[in-house]
Amino acid sequence: MKFKFVIFATIFYSLICILNSCTSNIKNNNSEELDVKIVTKPVSGFSQDSAFYFIQKQLSFGYRVSGTKEHEKCANWLFQKLKSYSDTAIFQRGGAITYNKKRIPVYNIIGSFNPKATKRILFASHWDSRPWGDQDDVDADKPIDAANDGASGVAVLLEIARNLSISKPDVGIDIIFFDAEDYGKGEFENSFCLGSQYWGKNLHSPNYTANFGVLLDMVGGKNAQFMWEENSNTWGNFALVHIWAVAQELGHANYFVGNTIGQIIDDHKYVYEATKIPMIDIIQYNPQTGFAPYWHTHDDNIESIDKNTLFAVGNTLQNVIFFPPPSLSY
Repeated sequence: MKFKFVIFATIFYSLICILNSCTSNIKNNNSEELDVKIVTKPVSGFSQDSAFYFIQKQLSFGYRVSGTKEHEKCANWLFQKLKSYSDTAIFQRGGAITYNKKRIPVYNIIGSFNPKATKRILFASHWDSRPWGDQDDVDADKPIDAANDGASGVAVLLEIARNLSISKPDVGIDIIFFDAEDYGKGEFENSFCLGSQYWGKNLHSPNYTANFGVLLDMVGGKNAQFMWEENSNTWGNFALVHIWAVAQELGHANYFVGNTIGQIIDDHKYVYEATKIPMIDIIQYNPQTGFAPYWHTHDDNIESIDKNTLFAVGNTLQNVIFFPPPSLSY
């Protein structure tokens, strides 16, 4: 993914009225605390150790670069694992042309829970690894592990899927692992997010839609902070308000903070353009330093992962499923 431009502004959740009576212990513009519970009985079960294992497992296949044997082996494992948890699963096989005119295979892995439900939430992450550590001073032309930038989001969603196979909500859940997100160069427009671009033109279900969607990208880093990305705020403000309020209520305010950042070109952009699903991006970013210091380097390995961050994100989203925004209440 890449930044298009950046605008920073500190915000306090003045839009709390959007949540009607379903809000949290957060502050308005006058810093007055509002004390109405969203999560009346927190949902437990998300295991940070299990999520961490799912990262390790992805890395064990080697570099997940499109067109390699390692890439295909990991795709097959992801499909079988997601299929074992889901009510239905699809292995979407396609192809894409890269910025340098290379044709690569694209494998999008899709799992659905309660497929007949009309009220639905879409969760997504990319599973491929960047073919080059181009932000590194050493071996910049060699592939990276991509433990955080790719594997962490997949791991969180696999652990959520495992929990949903045990306790299923009334709302429908779709999980998509997009391929070929990181096979791009910043100077070439639309060269990133090839898997989501392919999916947008070839929806796994005709006229597919969801009430809102959440993209996870780099959600396992140490001291990670997640802020309101500009496109997300434009397309899915109600989801941002609700999810960040749930996170704060569950004690994860140090991760889900109240700042806005500029537009990030990520898979959520292409999902929104294809379907108009209000799609938001939960992505690590620091206003002072940008992406994590190991972003697109060889230091994006298992040592970059913090189990506490995995838990903060997974625990938040698992509770959002059972305590959704008012429009999805059931």
